[in-house]
Amino acid sequence: SKGNKYILVAVDYLSKWVEVKALLTNDARVVVKFLKSLFSRFGIPRVIISDRRTHFYNDQFTRVMIKYGVSHRLAIAYHPQTSGQVEVSNCGLKRILKRTAYENSVIYKERTKKLHDSKIKNRIFNVGDQVLLFNSCLKIFSGKLKTRWSDPFTITQVFSYGTVELSQPNGPNFKVNGHRVKHYFGGDIPSKVVPDLHTFPMDK
Repeated sequence: SKGNKYILVAVDYLSKWVEVKALLTNDARVVVKFLKSLFSRFGIPRVIISDRRTHFYNDQFTRVMIKYGVSHRLAIAYHPQTSGQVEVSNCGLKRILKRTAYENSVIYKERTKKLHDSKIKNRIFNVGDQVLLFNSCLKIFSGKLKTRWSDPFTITQVFSYGTVELSQPNGPNFKVNGHRVKHYFGGDIPSKVVPDLHTFPMDK
């Protein structure tokens, strides 16, 4: 949108031709500039019908209408049929904007995902590596500093589809997705935050 907040719409009642301009402001100055550009391209109309908003109903706008010999008529308040063709055009514009906004949001999400994926480095694991396991089931209480990464495990097998098999001291080996583990390079993991993992089931 480039910071634009308003849309100025002009419709020729004979040909139904629509001219649209996105604007940063909606004061008399930008309206007059827009109309002068239309006059230079299509000629000067005999009559202009507008709503009663201040960017049309002001001294500057009146002087320009007098200068070009254009009769300025105001639409009846709370009677949109007076500007029926403009209302139809506005409805069409809203549909286009909604569809464009949706399509742009989809494109943005796809680009964001692509950028995120491009920054993810593939981790290479080998049998015998020590790794920490991310436990998504561990609840983090407000105000508590805890870690979701649990005690080092040893990789006993690496599968081509991204799964690794881990061994644990007091239980059977178990398989997890490679995205849930990271290399362990030493250092202490506070024992109070290590979840009980001895009940991990074996994948079948």
